[in-house]
Amino acid sequence: MPEIARFYETFQPEHYDLFIDVDRGTKVISGTTTISGVAQSANISVHQKDLTIKSVRVAGADVPFNTDNSADAVRIELPAAGETKVTISYTAPLTDSMMGIYPSYYEVNGEKKQIIGTQFETNFARQAFPSIDEPEAKATFSIALKFDEQPGEIALSNMPEINVEDGVHYFDTTVKMSTYLVAFAFGDLQGKQTTTKSGVQVGVFATKAHQPKELDFALDIAKRSIEFYEDFYQTPYPLPHSWQLALPDFSAGAMENWGLVTYREAYLVLDPDNTALEMKQLVATVIAHELAHQWFGDLVTMKWWDDLWLNESFANMMEYVAIDALEPDWHIWENFQTSDVPAALQRDATDGVQSVHVQVTNPAEIDALFDAAIVYAKGARMLVMVRALLGDDALRSGLKQYFAAHKYSNATGADLWAALGEASGMDVGAIMNSWLEQPGYPVVKAAVVDGKLTLSQQQFFVGDGVEKGRRWQIPLNGNYSVTPKLLTDASVTLGDYAQLRADNGQPFRLNVGNNSHFIVAYDKTLQDDILAHTDELDAISQLQFLQDLRLLANSRTVSYAALVPLLPKFANSDATVVNAALYNVVSNLKRFVTADSTEETNLRQLFGQLSAEQVARLGWQPKAGESNDDQLSRPYALSEALYAKNADIIAEAHQLFTTNKDNLAALPADVRSLVLGSEVRNFGSAELFDQLLQAYVATSDASFKADLRGALTSSPDKSLLAKLIKQFENADVIKPQDLRGWFRGVLANDDGEQLAWDWIRKDWQWLDDTVGGDMEFTTYITVIAGIFKHADRLAEFKAFFEPKLNTPGLTREITMDTKVIESRVALIEAEQAAVNAAVAAAL
Repeated sequence: MPEIARFYETFQPEHYDLFIDVDRGTKVISGTTTISGVAQSANISVHQKDLTIKSVRVAGADVPFNTDNSADAVRIELPAAGETKVTISYTAPLTDSMMGIYPSYYEVNGEKKQIIGTQFETNFARQAFPSIDEPEAKATFSIALKFDEQPGEIALSNMPEINVEDGVHYFDTTVKMSTYLVAFAFGDLQGKQTTTKSGVQVGVFATKAHQPKELDFALDIAKRSIEFYEDFYQTPYPLPHSWQLALPDFSAGAMENWGLVTYREAYLVLDPDNTALEMKQLVATVIAHELAHQWFGDLVTMKWWDDLWLNESFANMMEYVAIDALEPDWHIWENFQTSDVPAALQRDATDGVQSVHVQVTNPAEIDALFDAAIVYAKGARMLVMVRALLGDDALRSGLKQYFAAHKYSNATGADLWAALGEASGMDVGAIMNSWLEQPGYPVVKAAVVDGKLTLSQQQFFVGDGVEKGRRWQIPLNGNYSVTPKLLTDASVTLGDYAQLRADNGQPFRLNVGNNSHFIVAYDKTLQDDILAHTDELDAISQLQFLQDLRLLANSRTVSYAALVPLLPKFANSDATVVNAALYNVVSNLKRFVTADSTEETNLRQLFGQLSAEQVARLGWQPKAGESNDDQLSRPYALSEALYAKNADIIAEAHQLFTTNKDNLAALPADVRSLVLGSEVRNFGSAELFDQLLQAYVATSDASFKADLRGALTSSPDKSLLAKLIKQFENADVIKPQDLRGWFRGVLANDDGEQLAWDWIRKDWQWLDDTVGGDMEFTTYITVIAGIFKHADRLAEFKAFFEPKLNTPGLTREITMDTKVIESRVALIEAEQAAVNAAVAAAL
């Protein structure tokens, strides 16, 4: 495939007049786009994809053009270079791809309805209107929108509606912005609005399938987030309004369109009376993430897609900064430690992973850049490291300079480091380049060698990896004063260990706070010292210790068998972060047993022992005045007890189900998925299966939908799972946006793995046709790699995916995920006997 040609180099748009007419009945878009700008030559190219170009006119006269679909281009011959105004008339199909302009489907009281929305990131604006569809090509936009309007319908866009005339909705001219941020929507929507302290109108909109109260939580978080960012960035929100819109069909989680942010319904609307705290925290951070983008990404935009991380990593960090300020009792940074950090560490340990900053050489690679564990999670961790080094005062000062210098324009990573460096007096770029420009991360080995405390770094791999001598500038954050602030060399000696230990009075530790992107391998002397004082470690330090051991075990640096005796030390913590880390370790032990074996019975017994005290303390029902940690830890403890087949817990779950059988949505949201799953696995029937599937289709509560999906896909009945798979391609039952979760659920079920694997191989082309242009398409491969663990499955994976290795956008994913499965197969084959012996010995 050819390298990307930058159309902006020959034509720089300044303003667009867009007229777009959408006919939902015929599913046809008709439009006229007038682009005013500067042509560097008489021959220019403008992006289009799947458009039928009717005419191209300049100064009232037709000019020659031809359509080049292979390059997503219309080639235009202008009368002359210089200032020009090009008017292009076209038509296009309204598709169900969830890209460009597309319909979202939903039901209200049994009546099927649809609203129209947009998704233009990364390069899908060209499916809606001819444009220079590149982030650097910023311009202003005047949008006129016509549609087959029904009574009561409303239209929304980036800017306020200023007039409606002859059925055409006219919106105020935007500020200078990139094409991928243009957005509009229309349909039978409800909304609630409020105003920030500075006068910004904030609104939340959704279909009328939702109760009005479901908009309240998001409205409050959105308003307070904008107020927080205006203060933190010391830069006003630059638009008159900020609309948040929930779309029933949406491929991404959310999208930061300037002034009209779009979301999956799951990440915006929620029932304030029965939604788990964990889900409220997720919705809040998603909203804060998208609103962070209104400055970082929208006001200042990456110059090209290779700096995508500049948008996403920063917003990923800021979502936690904002919500920590708005809801301090949530301790939201703990969520970062239990979600983003382990995701980044696991993914970034596979040889062949992309670096945070990565070159884009052809169009198909743009969407493949959205590797969430790297571009979002690892990148955010890099910025958390920078924040810890600089402090908030320097960070805010640098950001203010950055926004002032680049507002309504574009920037690179170097521009950000320059601004932060000037504010802090540190060479931020030199530190960050070692992390952003090379993939992977180091393991720092801490050991006592000949009585001396020594540290060394080398790249960490899970599975095979090629050592290339990479070095990082590592903020060590050690708890001994002799520890250097940065480790830049391959190794360093700190001094006599016995003397250092006596002077400091505590075990030696690195990465205190767990803010730096590395793991620590302590030798036996240092590890035993830590283990003797685990009760003195704070919760994050306990999480870090377990997390690092799990990764070292995955890499076979240490044995999982050696971890088993350590687990009881962490089993009865009051801290969610420790319970989450422990659950990750013990869940990995399931990989070493086969279904219905003696080894599995032993493992279930170990789960029962580890969860016994927590289950007795927490139970199924929330208690008055209990802590957030208790609310968030309860599902971990109950999940372990259910795997242990704890008869009392199963009976209590059955009683909860029976009491609420006529209104299952009313089950307490934080344990609802566990109650439903237990019922399906232990008391399942075809009638129950049909009841839950019908409830899934009927409900508009995304959280309840997820719980029902988890229960249905966990069924031990292969005939019911086969019946479920027949619905995978029925969008009236399972929307394409939700299919990956259903597929993963069945694949992860021992009784469904073969069925799901057969389906995806048989209907891969259907999947490609349906979601193939989606930035999440490759994650179907990731899902498979996360589950397969045997040599025969590895062989089947290779046989199916290796012929697709040269498919643009899939190459890296297939290559990496092959290594992921290979390393897991090797780990299990090498350690299965020892791990199962260790489990038996622990009973």
